[in-house]
Amino acid sequence: MHLNFYPMKHFFLFISIIFLTACSSNNSNENCKFLVNAQVNASVNMNLPQYSHLQYTSNSAYVPNQGNKGVIVTNVGGSYRAWDAADPNHEQSSCSLLKINGANAVCGCNDANTYSLFTGGSIGTQLPCGLKEYRVSLSGNTLIITN
Repeated sequence: MHLNFYPMKHFFLFISIIFLTACSSNNSNENCKFLVNAQVNASVNMNLPQYSHLQYTSNSAYVPNQGNKGVIVTNVGGSYRAWDAADPNHEQSSCSLLKINGANAVCGCNDANTYSLFTGGSIGTQLPCGLKEYRVSLSGNTLIITN
């Protein structure tokens, strides 16, 4: 006697898909609610003295008046990454502005949260939120930073 398992395979496939869909996690973390989706549209001319060091790997620059508390742009070797300069793990206050410290950004609050400007992830203490990233494109010697 031969049993036909074809309908059974479809049943298990259907149940598996429902289970995986129901259990998939939402990428937004409930703890990551301190930053707003502020408009970012900045041009950084690397011919200007304050930005000329961005032509070299591991260098970063602060661009004011963009995003939540400005933007930090970093040359990560062959490309650029731009991060909001506000600590995503703090309510916005005077101390939550990130300061560039080598290849890292450090929060001015008492806990001194530290983030990699290469990855956007926290360094040391594992924090629930990484840095908020913006798009960067290169046009000649000018970086265009947008969201």
